[in-house]
Amino acid sequence: MAKATNIPIDVKWLQITATNADWKKIGKSECIKMLTHLHIIRAFEETLSGLNNNGLIHGPLHLSIGHDGAVVGAMSELGTDDLVNGSHRGHHVFLAKALNHVHEKNLESSTGEFSPAVRDTVYRTMAEIMGLQPGYSGGRGGSMHLRWKEAGVIGTNAIVGGGVPTAAGAAWSQQRDGKGKVVLTAFGDGSCHIGNVLETFNLAALYDLPLCFYIENNGYAVSTTVAEQARETRMSARGIGFGIPSFKVDGMDPISVRMAMQQVNELLRNGQGPAVLEVDVYRFYHHSGGVKGSAFGYREKEEEREWIARDPLRFMEAKMINLGWLNQDECDAIGTAAAELTADAAEKLTVTHNGTRAIREELWPDPSTCDDSLRSNLEELEHLNYVEQENFIGELAPTKFITSIAKNMVRRFDTDERLFVLGEDVHKLIGGTNGATKGIPERWPDRCVPTPIAEHGFVGLAGGVAVTGKYRPVVELMYPDFGLVAADQLFNQIAKARHMFGGTIKMPLVLRTKVAIGTGYGSQHSMDPAGLFSMWPGWRIVAPSNPFDYVGLMNSALLCEDPVLVIESVELYNKVMPAAVDNDDYFIALGSAKVVREGAKFTVLTYLNMVGRALDVCEEHGIDAEIIDLRSLDRAGLDWETIGASIEKTNHVIVLEQGCVTNSYGGLVVEEIQKRYFDHLDHPVRRIHGGEASPVVSKPLERAAFVGAEEILNGFEQALADQG
Repeated sequence: MAKATNIPIDVKWLQITATNADWKKIGKSECIKMLTHLHIIRAFEETLSGLNNNGLIHGPLHLSIGHDGAVVGAMSELGTDDLVNGSHRGHHVFLAKALNHVHEKNLESSTGEFSPAVRDTVYRTMAEIMGLQPGYSGGRGGSMHLRWKEAGVIGTNAIVGGGVPTAAGAAWSQQRDGKGKVVLTAFGDGSCHIGNVLETFNLAALYDLPLCFYIENNGYAVSTTVAEQARETRMSARGIGFGIPSFKVDGMDPISVRMAMQQVNELLRNGQGPAVLEVDVYRFYHHSGGVKGSAFGYREKEEEREWIARDPLRFMEAKMINLGWLNQDECDAIGTAAAELTADAAEKLTVTHNGTRAIREELWPDPSTCDDSLRSNLEELEHLNYVEQENFIGELAPTKFITSIAKNMVRRFDTDERLFVLGEDVHKLIGGTNGATKGIPERWPDRCVPTPIAEHGFVGLAGGVAVTGKYRPVVELMYPDFGLVAADQLFNQIAKARHMFGGTIKMPLVLRTKVAIGTGYGSQHSMDPAGLFSMWPGWRIVAPSNPFDYVGLMNSALLCEDPVLVIESVELYNKVMPAAVDNDDYFIALGSAKVVREGAKFTVLTYLNMVGRALDVCEEHGIDAEIIDLRSLDRAGLDWETIGASIEKTNHVIVLEQGCVTNSYGGLVVEEIQKRYFDHLDHPVRRIHGGEASPVVSKPLERAAFVGAEEILNGFEQALADQG
């Protein structure tokens, strides 16, 4: 029989329980503050539940009663400059952090006299959850998307586990600041089985991030028990496999949570992070609303009674009475004051007519602002002087496209210390897999971050860095198809953040990727991402067709406060074209198209490598077409002034793209042309595009799937035939 030896585990995994000495060390004043916060959060949610019963809460209401004591304990160890985010069940996380923020200068005693700052916090939080203008995000976020930058809350999140990679990015920023500040991300046991959470565990451990994974194990993911989700039901066990120190604590004991958080803090602030803190709590009510879970048959009433008997609020009161710090009347007074505080906020937000309670009409957001804050208004670029190749003052010389990409990125790193690049293999292979990062890892190894194969995790991390606003990530996505792996972070998180949080957030992030159609990499490496990304109005998209334009557009993208997708083409990388020799400090406007060939018969709208292909076909066959390089592809960035002038001249349009029709970009452009220029069109808008299927590996089948010179010529000849 083979010899078996136990493998030692060299990482902490501890159960933490507070003693009487811990209570006394924390002291009466601090414990009263914690109890006060707990009463406010409890009263707040009870008030919300009543409003919900009156139909005054739109959408789901995920109450945190039962989770609230633990989070008060954890947040009591964090300062304003420490950052937190949370999940869809996030009222308690938000309020506990916010109350600590306003209490730094407005500490109340047990008398229940709350400061204006505390009252305003409760009022604005309630307004946000009710979808009203006085809320922190103008009512846009509601119950599940709570954010208050000044209090250090970077945003709660409706996607289970969706905010965890964001927190890693915030922790990356905190680490780089070097000020000893930390980040806490709160999520439930249900999140522990989601890929992006586990990817983030690995990234946080790999980079030693000051990040606390605060796991609320309440035993249920809606109605599915933990035992039905996993063999290992102790969620802190997840940390051990990634080499992360992990702590487990009874979440119904707020002081035990605080003591555990002290140990977590010591690790994180000393550069020994991350850490996992699992708190065992109980959700007193169903997943959503104010009805108990037993009403739905998945929990026993006896189980609920046993847990409710361990209410953290009553536990704290009993302990403080036992220590002689408060009597029952004083505890009751705090509770009464908290109830009056939250009731007062509700009164200010509602009005009662004939016994019926309703929202105050003047507090609703103006419907005309529905689309506000989808993106920046580009005021951050207003100071730039834009230049085109034909009026560029400086030397131009034939240069490989990929050489210009790398040379310009080195220049940008020289001039902007906020920039860093991350992605797979960006630090080796003489500048990544294609040479785009050449020169960066040698000079700035700390700003060239190689990642494991974890697109969901590292794209989300980049988004979290962008949220903090101190550093600007340049993410390299090796192939655009891999963006589908990271779709939640790209589209639910990064694309929606500015609008969802009412314009209180910026998202300065550049995502580079390449179209590899025709290289034999098959269906899962050959995507043109323009059509997919154009569906999300938070993204700006540029697709340069030559190195001069690439440098100018990239320079603008790196100063933009929106996420910008920069699409490159493998076909263009080794092409030699005119590029600036000694001056890469110029800009081309986002949202500007360019007429690259004048003509009279029809207008061709295209981008990327198809610009050169269209030019070649026209020159070789003497076709009198006007060709426009769109350059900016997002809906907001389409240059209708340039496009419209050409359409009004030719009265005939072709939209040309290389990839397959099923996820193509051209449909968006055609629809807009029909709406805007129908009266100027003598013929239906034509499209030239690839087949229905993605390209496959077999060379003849791959070639049949995408557009080349033959398809372009055929399409142009059909357009000429339209005109007789």
